[in-house]
Amino acid sequence: MATSGTDLSFFDASSLPSGEHMRVGIAVAEWNSEITENLYRGAVDTLSALGVVSNNIHTYRVPGAFELPHACKKLIDRHQLSAVIAIGSVIQGETKHFDFICQSTAQGIMNLNTDQNVPVIFCVLTDNNLQQAIDRSGGKHGNKGVEAAVAAVKMAAL
Repeated sequence: MATSGTDLSFFDASSLPSGEHMRVGIAVAEWNSEITENLYRGAVDTLSALGVVSNNIHTYRVPGAFELPHACKKLIDRHQLSAVIAIGSVIQGETKHFDFICQSTAQGIMNLNTDQNVPVIFCVLTDNNLQQAIDRSGGKHGNKGVEAAVAAVKMAAL
């Protein structure tokens, strides 16, 4: 595995654009909330560290990953945002449901990126088991929410 033993969440704030005047939306899936709340906290803490004012962070919560594209679209329609982060966690089960949810969610978010003038960052973990999700939501591989926040600020600055 390419990320084995690696914390990918380190960033140098001084090398990144300031988020001081940015407005960021975050759509968070409630399914696998132990994971998504860790991702959310990582994203919010990082946005704050990069200068985004807390009043300029707008959050919508939805039942699951499948609903994330709709929530992202609503955030874009209702707020003048610099970027949106879609946070979710889908863990492989015994059926094809995993494949359908992952593909639909990724496609929906990609469509928003091509149809809207606001970058939508994909922070949806698609793991084979719970341990992999834990490792990527504040565990040994860092926190993908941190990485998503960094990506949001970079993309908003384009």
